[in-house]
Amino acid sequence: MTVPTPLKACVAAGLLGWAALVMGHGNVTPQEVDTGNLPELGSEPLSENPFRDGNEYGDYNKEAIRIGESGYGGNCAVCHGIQAMSGGLTPDLRELEEWDDEYFIGRVRNGTDRGMPSFKSNLDQNAMWAIKTYIESVRE
Repeated sequence: MTVPTPLKACVAAGLLGWAALVMGHGNVTPQEVDTGNLPELGSEPLSENPFRDGNEYGDYNKEAIRIGESGYGGNCAVCHGIQAMSGGLTPDLRELEEWDDEYFIGRVRNGTDRGMPSFKSNLDQNAMWAIKTYIESVRE
C-alpha cells in the first residue's frame, strides 16, 4: 500500500511541529520578580517561610501573595500550570504536602536532575518565598 504524498507531508509537518513544541518547553527564560516593599531577607537561605501568617514577616503575607502570583506566572506556571494546577507532566504544587519550607527553598535554589532548573542566579529568596506564599494561598 502506498501512502499519498500530501498525507506524508501533513504527518511530517505535524511531527515537526510537535517536536518543536516539546523541545521549546525546556528553554524558558526566568523572569525577574519585583519584590516591591517586601523586607530584604539577605542572601543566606532561610529554612522557614518568613511571609507566612504568624512568622517574622507575616504582616507582609498579602503583599507576598500578590508578588508571588506574578513571580509564579513568569517562572513556574509554564511547567507547573496556572494557579499551581499541573496538567500532569509535573507535580501539582498544591498537593505537595512533603514540600516543607526547607525542602522547597533547596529545590528552587538548586533545581533537580529531572529537569527543574536552578533559580538561585535569577531569583532572590524574597521572590522564592513570595512564590511559596502564593502557592500556599491557592491550596486553601
